[in-house]
Amino acid sequence: MTGRISDLIARNVEKRADAPAIKDYDGQVYDWRSYAGLIDTAAALLRANGAAPGERVMIVGENCLAVPALIFAAAQVGAWAVPVNARMSSSELAQVTAHAKPALTLYTSHVSEEAKRHAGDAGPIDAGFGALQMHRDKRNPAPDPEIAVLLYTNQSTDGPMGVMLSHQNLLFAAKASAQLRGMTERDHIYGALPLTHVFGVASMMMAAAHAGAMVELVTRFDPARLFEALQKGATVMPAVPQMHALLMAHAKEHGHTKLRRSKLRYVSSGAAPLDPAWKKQAETFYGIALQNGYGMTESTSGISATGNRMGDPDTSVGPPLPGVEVALDYGLGADAQVGEVLTRGPHVMAGYFRNPEATAQAIKDGWLRTGDLGHIDDEGRLHIVGRAKELIIRGGFNVYPPEVEAALNSHPGVVQSAVIGRAANGDEEVLAFVQPRPGAGVTVTDLTDHVARRLTGHKRPTSIVLADTLPATATGQILKHKLLEVFGGRLC
Repeated sequence: MTGRISDLIARNVEKRADAPAIKDYDGQVYDWRSYAGLIDTAAALLRANGAAPGERVMIVGENCLAVPALIFAAAQVGAWAVPVNARMSSSELAQVTAHAKPALTLYTSHVSEEAKRHAGDAGPIDAGFGALQMHRDKRNPAPDPEIAVLLYTNQSTDGPMGVMLSHQNLLFAAKASAQLRGMTERDHIYGALPLTHVFGVASMMMAAAHAGAMVELVTRFDPARLFEALQKGATVMPAVPQMHALLMAHAKEHGHTKLRRSKLRYVSSGAAPLDPAWKKQAETFYGIALQNGYGMTESTSGISATGNRMGDPDTSVGPPLPGVEVALDYGLGADAQVGEVLTRGPHVMAGYFRNPEATAQAIKDGWLRTGDLGHIDDEGRLHIVGRAKELIIRGGFNVYPPEVEAALNSHPGVVQSAVIGRAANGDEEVLAFVQPRPGAGVTVTDLTDHVARRLTGHKRPTSIVLADTLPATATGQILKHKLLEVFGGRLC
């Protein structure tokens, strides 16, 4: 596979110039011809302000037309797009900026108060898709012009980790994701996933461009708005588990147990174990099969995914995607059948920016060490049981947080939960943080009794904290490293 991600746009202009490509946050729809024109204008703006091959172009924003237009425009110039979420703190953004060293930083001030605050006195610009702000800095080109996107992860406590994704990484992911979902130019994809996250960039934006489908961009996830969109034509909904939980909780609060009058034909979840009862509940709500998948930033999102029929009891993350290899490195912990998940193929990142040591540790002989623990069943399907770094060893037994979370989440009064370990008296204790459904009246005793019927003794939480909300990223992923900081005072 050759080419650049900007070729996807050109191909759609050639095949379907007048078909809808993007529905912006304000409801305005742009066809592929108009979309391409805005990208060309943005590319000219970047060139005029010093962007060149290998330079980084940072986009501090939230979902709106400007973000994908600037990502594709950077590709035309040969620069690296660096999309970062405007909801980062000032200190977090400063760290990323210092590491990425962008020649240009653009802010989507017209849709995000956070972006506007970060922008400060940066100069105003207008490329035809809203009033942005831009800051210019010293030029510092990188040696590899084949990189398309640089994405920063939350995985390291040693500072920002910039994942370099090449044009070939993203083109492979676009095709794999579009084919997995059976996307066509007739599809309407609901775009609540942030375009600053690999799931949004690869599995949503790039996949849609590969298929010629329209993406409806939503600045921030809102369950009420999603519920409305699913009744007004959205056909594909890529999401993470927390989004499903919040949507179903919203629907239940308003007296809805099923989604009606919907054209939704494909709905997927992220890399978390699915409790069979919860999966059945979700499929009953959507009226279609809930597919599960697994991936990470370093694998350009996709590694494996299911293609199950509705009612299938399978709770795995499916077999490897076509062209993707998966293997296990055994020997971690006490479970002989569980190993660290390794993957190899055209989806594996080019490496970590300005960190060859971390790259060498993560990629060995072409195999990416994911840091996730899993096992493969007799049907060749991968099951993720947890993160190697999050494994809890209690009384000499392995405790996998996702298994405990699945038990908690199966309670009808729970929206979501997070489980971590903490050293105590030469052992580890299991701590659970739970977000109940509003008005459910759930108590710690209720949850203790609930999990006691589902988990053996060493897996049951030592402490359970109830909270109205849990700290989370823009995609809804719970920030486990902040749980003790936020709720430590409420633990025994």
